[in-house]
Amino acid sequence: MPLPRPLLDHTVSALAAVLEFKHPADTVVSRYLRAHPVLGQHDRAFVAETVFAVLRRLRLLETLTGGRDPRRLALAALTRLRGLSLRELDTALKSSERDWLAELKARAEDNSLAVRCDFPDWLLARLQRQYGEEELLALAHSLQKSAPLDLRVNLQKTERDAVLARLAADGIGARATPYSPSGVRLEGKPQINRHALFLQGAIEIQDEGSQLLCQLLAPRRGEMVADFCAGAGGKTLALGALMRGSGRLYAFDISEKRLAGLKPRLARSGLSNVHPQWIASENDARLKRLAGKLDRVLVDAPCTGLGTLRRNPDLEWRQDEQALAGYRAKQDVILAAAARLVKPGGLMLYATCSLLEEENAEVVESFLAAHHAQFELRPASAALAQQRIALHTGEYLRLLPHVHGTDGFFAALLAKKT
Repeated sequence: MPLPRPLLDHTVSALAAVLEFKHPADTVVSRYLRAHPVLGQHDRAFVAETVFAVLRRLRLLETLTGGRDPRRLALAALTRLRGLSLRELDTALKSSERDWLAELKARAEDNSLAVRCDFPDWLLARLQRQYGEEELLALAHSLQKSAPLDLRVNLQKTERDAVLARLAADGIGARATPYSPSGVRLEGKPQINRHALFLQGAIEIQDEGSQLLCQLLAPRRGEMVADFCAGAGGKTLALGALMRGSGRLYAFDISEKRLAGLKPRLARSGLSNVHPQWIASENDARLKRLAGKLDRVLVDAPCTGLGTLRRNPDLEWRQDEQALAGYRAKQDVILAAAARLVKPGGLMLYATCSLLEEENAEVVESFLAAHHAQFELRPASAALAQQRIALHTGEYLRLLPHVHGTDGFFAALLAKKT
């Protein structure tokens, strides 16, 4: 079926806005589509899928087209990545583009490691220090694919088998996740946020890796717990469910806007033990009053987010070495501040959705060097085994998309000595 020229024009315009890299790509695309309601559901999907195809293989497409021209990048993605034929594109093309596109379609790809991985130089150099070439390519190829849609079953309201049965009855393909006892992985991308199970609070959208972080911290009924960087509260709700709605769970964040996103989710969840609290900084008086009183603290630290490239492929182009240095400084300060809340015998989980050791093990090692008299590392595999989760990644929890099918996560379980 021929591609209409207006649809190509919309795709190029949306891509041009995204390539400014001033805002997250999903936000920019959503804003563009809202501003053009004339586009139908199929057309909207075409625009979004093409834009994200370009972002996932931007370095390859730049080598093929010789630059970052949005129209040429879009056409290259349609022919080289999305499989459209020259005949399907013909009516949307300018006369000067037909010969160029025919030549591009037949052009051999650059076989360099940088292009095959499709990482910017600063990121490639760091990951090369962490992985051998074979594993690096496996990781890169997994990040170039779209992530599956995972759900967390709210065990306060239902059971996983019941959710799987209901989804099957409604014609939605789904299966249990391999590690998380409350996880469900969907086939395709149905509009699950309109499903009755979602509206009733029986399910939440949450990557299996994110669920496993909460399982690793394993809060118990009746405890005092804090999610130190709660954001919109996905992990907060998972922790609250593990606590069976008992005890007291603080959701702290410096962004009132992010915390506001927790309110409707909290209402659906049915949890009554969650207490969202805005804080001005890591030295807020609200935190000082809780010093040494909490059983468990989750520190889901701000980071580059590079473990989520399957969902946010623009991140590797929006981040750089300067941004990494800024996150690294914040991580040290936040971890030290959160540690003050933990009571003797309590646990703290430091976690990121980053792939970089600078934001992961190096942060933990620096913290332990400064606080070795108060804290010690607890092996992650042993802690998960206590939750009957057979996942062995060593002392730290390291989740990778090409190995575990999750986003890239890191976590370290730290115990405060008595």
